[in-house]
This record gives sequence, structure tokens and C-alpha cells, in this order.
Amino acid sequence: MNTFLIKNGQLVNEGEVFVGDILIEEGRIAKIAPAIENINNARVIDAQGCWVLPGMIDDQVHFREPGLTHKGDIESESRAAIAGGITSFIEQPNTVPNAVTQELLEDKYQIASEKSFANYSFMMGGTNDNLEEVLKTNPRNVAGIKLFLGSSTGNMLVDKEEVLEKIFSSTDMLIAVHAEDEATIQQNLARYKEQYGEDISVACHPLIRSAEACYLSSSKAIALAEKTGARLHVFHVSTAIETKLFRNDIPLRDKKITAEVCVHHLWFSDEDYATKGNLIKWNPAVKSSSDRAALWEALLDDRIDVIATDHAPHTLEEKAKPYSQAPSGGPLVQHALVALLEASKEGMISIEKIVEKTAHNPAILFQIEQRGFLREGYHADLVLVDPNSDWTVSSDNILYKCGWSPFEGQTFSSKITHTFVNGNLVYEDGKINEKKSGQRLLFLR
Repeated sequence: MNTFLIKNGQLVNEGEVFVGDILIEEGRIAKIAPAIENINNARVIDAQGCWVLPGMIDDQVHFREPGLTHKGDIESESRAAIAGGITSFIEQPNTVPNAVTQELLEDKYQIASEKSFANYSFMMGGTNDNLEEVLKTNPRNVAGIKLFLGSSTGNMLVDKEEVLEKIFSSTDMLIAVHAEDEATIQQNLARYKEQYGEDISVACHPLIRSAEACYLSSSKAIALAEKTGARLHVFHVSTAIETKLFRNDIPLRDKKITAEVCVHHLWFSDEDYATKGNLIKWNPAVKSSSDRAALWEALLDDRIDVIATDHAPHTLEEKAKPYSQAPSGGPLVQHALVALLEASKEGMISIEKIVEKTAHNPAILFQIEQRGFLREGYHADLVLVDPNSDWTVSSDNILYKCGWSPFEGQTFSSKITHTFVNGNLVYEDGKINEKKSGQRLLFLR
């Protein structure tokens, strides 16, 4: 295994930015110091003027394997992830077949062990009738349990209240939820179909999958977690009203109920449907600019704990269908971190806060073993960023298998220059090292 010495970087870690060196040996961070002498013939990387960050841990992706690999697969999407500074991901169970048995779950781990460029974990999926399988899940090497409380791609809707209460009360594992009230959505959809037939505009998406639908489901899940003592994590919060459900008066390590926001809900608003159309059709929907402002406020005051992507590729052909037929979701892992860095340059969030929400907090929240921080002895999952290197997203540099991005045409002023996964330099100056270095995430439970 190679030895590397990163010199003169601006290290961003645990609320501080300081100039220093990092020595990487045997896949780990061996030493962090103001100046480290190269005595072991390490390869030296001069990071003068660059930020050195712990790699982003994306707690919600859909890499589409098995069964939906015309959209993306673990190899293609993890390649895009490391190019975007994401060194670890947690993938969701709504593949084909759904990962709702221990055998099917382990099949996905086996695929990733052979194909993933980034570190990986997979959620166990809950349904209306697989409690016995859910309870077999090993907390040491599985990130958590995923429940869809609203239908989405690959319908795994859990809509029986007695089943939900049984799952919540029967496991100590983290339960992550997609929270949208299905009855409200269906009522809204019926009303718009009555008005427009099949010719519904995508601009109606946030009215069909409304703020009310999100709040009803999130508040119900939180009430159930409070009743049962379950460990609940609410994925992709998208509305102002939902942000009022979460607390910031206790440390993250002590929270039993936590929240995530996604990059697209921080970047886009309903005004963008006019130009982006189905390319920004997600579940939950991108909503108003006032919702977006409230999400930023809750993120910065720590009611919202982590930032993720909900990376969910579909082909352009699928997205080009009429609104009612076009699937929800879009690819984001290659561009999430640089989008956040752009927001930092605009004064919306500090670089320290970005690292906290994308690396430190996911590691704390999921109790990930020895990742998410620049600490001696930790796995060397690192990202170097040139903060002054303009580039424009185009079809020529998009790595997603689906070949498109909602950011196409966007110019970013920061560029990922190097990505290390487990001490291996897997991405350097636009080139992928074809050695697949990802490892299965382990959890301190």
C-alpha cells in the first residue's frame, strides 16, 4: 500500500481551519502536524492553497443495482461519487428485487465488495410483512432500517399503522424514513387529474406532493418514535413547517430523532421547474423559495443534522416522458460537494459547517467506525479541493451512467483535485484510479 505525505494544506476539521501536513500509511492517517518530514519515501502532494477535508459520507443514495442498472450501477455511480469527493455512501433498498430479506441484502454487499470505488453500506428495507427479517439485521455491519411512508421509485410503501408501531418498538437500530402521507398525495393527484387529465404540469408536483403531505407523515413518525423510544432519522426534509419538528438543544450524540436535508432542496426552488422541468422532479418535491430559506436556517442552527444527495438516476428518455409518467429522482453525487462549496463562497454556509454536516455528523449519527474526521489512526478517506478553479458541468465531464445532471451548464468555482479512499489515491486531476478501494462500513453498536 502506498505512503503519501500531503503538505501545506488548509485542513478543515472539527470546527477549525489550519495549515498542516498529513501522513498516510497503511490506509490510515498516521500523523497530522504543522510540518512532517518525509523520511519514508512517501509520495508528496503539495496542497498549497487547497482545502483538505474528510471525505463526504452520503447517507442516502440509490445506485440502482441490482435490477435497474440501465439507470446506474454500483461501479458507475461510485466512480462519480469519488470524483465528487464522496468517499462513503449508504444505499437504499428499493432496487429490484427489493432488499427485504437478509439474503437479498447480502447480495448487494457482495456486489459492492467487487465493484465499489467508495466505502459502502446498505439499508435493510422494511415492508408490511417482513418484520422477522428486519429483526435479523446486524447492527454492526448494516447502517439501519429504511421505511417508505410514501410511495416512490420501486414501491415499498409501509402503510399499516400496527406494522409501523411493531417495527418502531421492536428494534434498537436506526430507522430512516421517507415521510410523505400517501392518502394526501393521492387526493391531490386525483384533483389535478380531474382538472388537467394526463396533461399535468411538473409545476404542480410540489402541490400534489405537498407540504401538508410531508408534515403529516413526518409528525406522525416523530410521535411514534417518541412513544416507542425508537431511534428515528427523517430523510430529505423539504418544508419549512417540518423544520419546527426537530430540536437543537441537545448534542447530536444524544438525539433520538434526527433529520437530513438534500442538496437539491437547498439549491433549487419551484421557480426552477420552468427551465428544468422533470429533471428536478424529486420525491419529496422541490418546493418554494421560502421553504428553501427555512431549510438553510434549520441546517445552520442544527435542527437539521446532515446533508445528503438522495442520488437517484433515471435515463433522459424516462425523464422526457409527460409529468405523470416521468419518474422522480436525479443524479447528484458528482456535484453535491462543489455545489455546497459554491454556497459557501456566497456566504450562505462556512466551510467548517459543510464538513460538519457532510462528514462529522453522518459519522456520529450512524456511529460509523473511524471515519468522518481528520484524526490520527482513522481510515484515510480524504478530499483535496482547489477553491479557485472554475469549471462548467457538461456532458463531456459527467460520470453518471445516465449521462446527465440537473447542474449541466452550471459553472462552479471549486474543483475536487484528489480523493483518497482507505489511503488509496482513487481520483487525481480528473482521472480515476481503476483500483476499487471501497470497504464495508462498520458501526460502533
